[in-house]
Amino acid sequence: MKVSLFITCVSDALYPRVGEAMVRLLARYGISVHFPECQTCCGQPAFNSGYWEEARTAAKTLLEAFADSDFVVAPSGSCTGMIHHYYEKLFAEDPVLLRQARQLRAKTYEFSQFLINVLAVEDVGAVFPHTVTYHPSCHGSRLLGVQEEPLRLLDNVKGLQLLPLPFAEDCCGFGGTFAVKMSDISGAMVTEKAEHVMETEAEVLVGLDLGCLLNIGGHLHYRGRPVRVMHLAELLWEGVMASERHE
Repeated sequence: MKVSLFITCVSDALYPRVGEAMVRLLARYGISVHFPECQTCCGQPAFNSGYWEEARTAAKTLLEAFADSDFVVAPSGSCTGMIHHYYEKLFAEDPVLLRQARQLRAKTYEFSQFLINVLAVEDVGAVFPHTVTYHPSCHGSRLLGVQEEPLRLLDNVKGLQLLPLPFAEDCCGFGGTFAVKMSDISGAMVTEKAEHVMETEAEVLVGLDLGCLLNIGGHLHYRGRPVRVMHLAELLWEGVMASERHE
Protein backbone atom coordinates (compact mmCIF):
# COMPACT_ATOMS: atom_id res chain seq x y z
CA MET A 1 0.00 0.00 0.00
CA LYS A 2 1.12 3.56 -0.71
CA VAL A 3 1.26 5.53 2.53
CA SER A 4 1.96 9.26 2.28
CA LEU A 5 3.17 11.59 5.01
CA PHE A 6 1.25 14.84 5.45
CA ILE A 7 3.85 16.68 7.49
CA THR A 8 1.75 19.78 8.46
CA CYS A 9 3.14 23.31 8.75
CA VAL A 10 4.27 23.33 12.38
CA SER A 11 6.03 20.00 12.12
CA ASP A 12 7.71 20.95 8.86
CA ALA A 13 8.90 24.35 10.10
CA LEU A 14 9.66 23.68 13.77
CA TYR A 15 9.59 19.95 14.56
CA PRO A 16 10.92 17.97 11.57
CA ARG A 17 12.11 15.26 13.96
CA VAL A 18 8.46 14.29 14.52
CA GLY A 19 8.04 13.42 10.85
CA GLU A 20 11.32 11.51 10.96
CA ALA A 21 10.11 9.51 13.97
CA MET A 22 6.86 8.64 12.19
CA VAL A 23 8.68 7.46 9.07
CA ARG A 24 11.11 5.32 11.07
CA LEU A 25 8.37 3.74 13.14
CA LEU A 26 6.28 2.91 10.08
CA ALA A 27 9.34 1.42 8.37
CA ARG A 28 9.46 -1.20 11.13
CA TYR A 29 6.18 -2.52 9.74
CA GLY A 30 7.35 -2.69 6.15
CA ILE A 31 5.91 0.66 5.10
CA SER A 32 7.98 2.91 2.86
CA VAL A 33 6.48 6.34 3.32
CA HIS A 34 5.89 8.57 0.29
CA PHE A 35 6.36 12.33 0.65
CA PRO A 36 4.74 14.49 -2.04
CA GLU A 37 6.79 17.69 -2.08
CA CYS A 38 3.95 19.73 -3.56
CA GLN A 39 1.93 19.54 -0.33
CA THR A 40 1.37 22.78 1.58
CA CYS A 41 -0.84 24.00 4.43
CA CYS A 42 -4.23 22.35 4.92
CA GLY A 43 -5.82 25.81 4.85
CA GLN A 44 -7.06 25.81 8.42
CA PRO A 45 -5.64 29.23 9.49
CA ALA A 46 -7.28 30.95 6.52
CA PHE A 47 -10.51 28.98 6.96
CA ASN A 48 -10.79 29.84 10.66
CA SER A 49 -10.20 33.51 9.88
CA GLY A 50 -12.97 33.61 7.28
CA TYR A 51 -10.75 33.57 4.18
CA TRP A 52 -12.41 30.61 2.49
CA GLU A 53 -11.13 31.31 -1.00
CA GLU A 54 -7.54 31.31 0.24
CA ALA A 55 -8.30 28.16 2.22
CA ARG A 56 -9.59 26.48 -0.96
CA THR A 57 -6.39 27.35 -2.78
CA ALA A 58 -4.30 25.69 -0.07
CA ALA A 59 -6.64 22.71 0.21
CA LYS A 60 -6.48 22.01 -3.52
CA THR A 61 -2.75 21.35 -3.23
CA LEU A 62 -3.48 18.51 -0.80
CA LEU A 63 -6.15 17.05 -3.06
CA GLU A 64 -3.56 16.93 -5.81
CA ALA A 65 -0.63 15.82 -3.64
CA PHE A 66 -2.40 12.80 -2.21
CA ALA A 67 -4.63 11.85 -5.16
CA ASP A 68 -2.93 8.49 -5.72
CA SER A 69 -2.16 7.64 -2.09
CA ASP A 70 -3.81 4.68 -0.39
CA PHE A 71 -3.41 6.26 3.04
CA VAL A 72 -2.34 9.69 4.31
CA VAL A 73 -0.90 9.96 7.82
CA ALA A 74 -0.31 13.16 9.77
CA PRO A 75 1.20 14.06 13.16
CA SER A 76 -1.78 16.28 13.94
CA GLY A 77 -5.35 15.76 15.01
CA SER A 78 -6.04 19.39 14.15
CA CYS A 79 -4.96 19.29 10.50
CA THR A 80 -6.49 15.86 10.02
CA GLY A 81 -9.70 17.18 11.55
CA MET A 82 -9.69 20.05 9.05
CA ILE A 83 -9.68 17.56 6.19
CA HIS A 84 -12.33 15.37 7.79
CA HIS A 85 -14.82 18.06 8.74
CA TYR A 86 -14.36 21.16 6.59
CA TYR A 87 -13.08 20.19 3.16
CA GLU A 88 -16.57 19.15 2.10
CA LYS A 89 -17.81 22.63 3.04
CA LEU A 90 -15.00 24.27 1.10
CA PHE A 91 -15.79 22.32 -2.06
CA ALA A 92 -19.55 21.92 -1.71
CA GLU A 93 -20.22 23.84 -4.95
CA ASP A 94 -17.79 21.84 -7.11
CA PRO A 95 -18.84 18.20 -7.67
CA VAL A 96 -15.40 17.08 -8.88
CA LEU A 97 -13.46 18.63 -6.01
CA LEU A 98 -16.12 17.54 -3.54
CA ARG A 99 -15.64 13.93 -4.63
CA GLN A 100 -11.87 14.30 -4.26
CA ALA A 101 -12.32 15.85 -0.81
CA ARG A 102 -14.42 12.88 0.30
CA GLN A 103 -11.83 10.47 -1.04
CA LEU A 104 -9.07 12.28 0.86
CA ARG A 105 -11.12 12.29 4.03
CA ALA A 106 -11.67 8.52 3.84
CA LYS A 107 -7.95 7.74 3.68
CA THR A 108 -6.48 10.38 6.03
CA TYR A 109 -5.52 9.42 9.56
CA GLU A 110 -3.85 10.97 12.57
CA PHE A 111 -0.73 8.96 13.45
CA SER A 112 -2.03 7.05 16.50
CA GLN A 113 -5.27 6.28 14.64
CA PHE A 114 -3.29 4.77 11.80
CA LEU A 115 -1.18 2.58 14.07
CA ILE A 116 -4.13 1.28 16.08
CA ASN A 117 -7.00 1.19 13.59
CA VAL A 118 -5.24 0.40 10.31
CA LEU A 119 -2.05 -1.46 11.22
CA ALA A 120 -3.51 -3.01 14.40
CA VAL A 121 -0.30 -2.13 16.27
CA GLU A 122 -0.63 -1.41 19.98
CA ASP A 123 2.86 -2.29 21.18
CA VAL A 124 5.79 -0.92 19.18
CA GLY A 125 8.30 -2.50 21.55
CA ALA A 126 9.32 0.73 23.24
CA VAL A 127 11.00 1.22 26.61
CA PHE A 128 10.66 4.62 28.28
CA PRO A 129 11.31 4.56 32.06
CA HIS A 130 9.87 7.97 32.90
CA THR A 131 6.77 9.55 34.40
CA VAL A 132 4.53 10.95 31.64
CA THR A 133 1.32 12.92 31.47
CA TYR A 134 -0.83 13.22 28.35
CA HIS A 135 -2.60 16.31 26.97
CA PRO A 136 -5.56 15.44 24.70
CA SER A 137 -5.74 18.34 22.27
CA CYS A 138 -9.17 19.79 21.51
CA HIS A 139 -9.24 19.18 17.77
CA GLY A 140 -7.81 15.68 18.06
CA SER A 141 -10.10 14.51 20.84
CA ARG A 142 -13.30 16.43 20.11
CA LEU A 143 -13.24 17.18 16.40
CA LEU A 144 -11.51 14.03 15.16
CA GLY A 145 -12.54 11.66 17.96
CA VAL A 146 -9.06 10.45 18.95
CA GLN A 147 -9.60 9.14 22.47
CA GLU A 148 -8.20 5.75 23.37
CA GLU A 149 -5.63 5.24 20.61
CA PRO A 150 -2.72 7.23 22.13
CA LEU A 151 -3.45 5.87 25.60
CA ARG A 152 -3.33 2.28 24.35
CA LEU A 153 0.04 2.95 22.75
CA LEU A 154 1.38 4.57 25.92
CA ASP A 155 0.04 1.74 28.11
CA ASN A 156 2.22 -0.71 26.18
CA VAL A 157 5.47 1.23 26.61
CA LYS A 158 7.58 -0.65 29.14
CA GLY A 159 8.69 1.35 32.16
CA LEU A 160 6.42 4.29 31.41
CA GLN A 161 4.28 5.53 34.28
CA LEU A 162 1.29 7.47 32.95
CA LEU A 163 0.07 10.12 35.38
CA PRO A 164 -3.43 11.59 35.00
CA LEU A 165 -3.49 15.26 33.99
CA PRO A 166 -6.01 17.28 36.04
CA PHE A 167 -8.67 18.89 33.86
CA ALA A 168 -7.01 17.24 30.88
CA GLU A 169 -9.92 18.10 28.59
CA ASP A 170 -9.39 21.85 29.06
CA CYS A 171 -7.96 23.76 26.09
CA CYS A 172 -4.35 24.93 26.27
CA GLY A 173 -5.30 28.28 24.75
CA PHE A 174 -3.45 27.96 21.45
CA GLY A 175 -6.32 27.50 19.01
CA GLY A 176 -4.30 28.65 16.00
CA THR A 177 -5.21 32.26 15.23
CA PHE A 178 -7.09 32.48 18.55
CA ALA A 179 -3.73 32.80 20.36
CA VAL A 180 -2.97 35.88 18.24
CA LYS A 181 -6.39 37.50 18.26
CA MET A 182 -7.16 36.83 21.93
CA SER A 183 -3.66 36.81 23.41
CA ASP A 184 -4.68 37.76 26.96
CA ILE A 185 -7.26 34.99 27.19
CA SER A 186 -4.89 32.54 25.50
CA GLY A 187 -2.15 33.42 27.99
CA ALA A 188 -4.46 32.83 30.93
CA MET A 189 -5.53 29.46 29.54
CA VAL A 190 -1.99 28.19 28.94
CA THR A 191 -0.96 29.37 32.40
CA GLU A 192 -3.71 27.24 33.91
CA LYS A 193 -2.83 24.27 31.70
CA ALA A 194 0.85 24.51 32.61
CA GLU A 195 -0.01 24.59 36.31
CA HIS A 196 -1.96 21.36 35.93
CA VAL A 197 1.00 19.78 34.13
CA MET A 198 3.33 20.83 36.94
CA GLU A 199 0.86 19.49 39.49
CA THR A 200 1.39 15.97 38.14
CA GLU A 201 5.18 16.26 38.72
CA ALA A 202 5.65 14.30 35.49
CA GLU A 203 9.00 14.37 33.76
CA VAL A 204 7.42 14.42 30.30
CA LEU A 205 4.35 15.96 28.70
CA VAL A 206 3.21 14.11 25.58
CA GLY A 207 0.56 15.01 23.04
CA LEU A 208 -0.58 14.67 19.42
CA ASP A 209 -0.77 18.28 18.25
CA LEU A 210 2.37 20.34 17.93
CA GLY A 211 0.58 23.68 18.24
CA CYS A 212 -0.56 22.69 21.73
CA LEU A 213 2.86 21.32 22.64
CA LEU A 214 4.54 24.48 21.33
CA ASN A 215 2.24 26.63 23.44
CA ILE A 216 2.46 24.62 26.66
CA GLY A 217 6.15 23.89 26.26
CA GLY A 218 6.95 27.54 25.66
CA HIS A 219 5.12 28.55 28.82
CA LEU A 220 6.84 25.87 30.89
CA HIS A 221 10.21 26.98 29.55
CA TYR A 222 9.37 30.62 30.34
CA ARG A 223 8.67 29.62 33.93
CA GLY A 224 11.86 27.61 34.16
CA ARG A 225 10.13 24.26 34.58
CA PRO A 226 12.21 21.27 33.42
CA VAL A 227 9.34 19.33 31.85
CA ARG A 228 10.26 17.65 28.60
CA VAL A 229 7.60 18.13 25.90
CA MET A 230 7.29 15.44 23.22
CA HIS A 231 5.01 14.36 20.41
CA LEU A 232 3.79 10.78 20.77
CA ALA A 233 5.78 9.67 17.71
CA GLU A 234 8.99 11.05 19.23
CA LEU A 235 8.40 9.24 22.50
CA LEU A 236 7.64 5.93 20.81
CA TRP A 237 10.67 6.12 18.52
CA GLU A 238 13.02 7.08 21.36
CA GLY A 239 11.60 4.17 23.32
CA VAL A 240 12.17 1.76 20.42
CA MET A 241 15.77 2.88 20.12
CA ALA A 242 16.27 2.44 23.86
CA SER A 243 14.82 -1.06 23.67
CA GLU A 244 17.13 -2.04 20.82
CA ARG A 245 20.19 -0.75 22.71
CA HIS A 246 19.38 -3.02 25.64
CA GLU A 247 18.84 -6.16 23.56
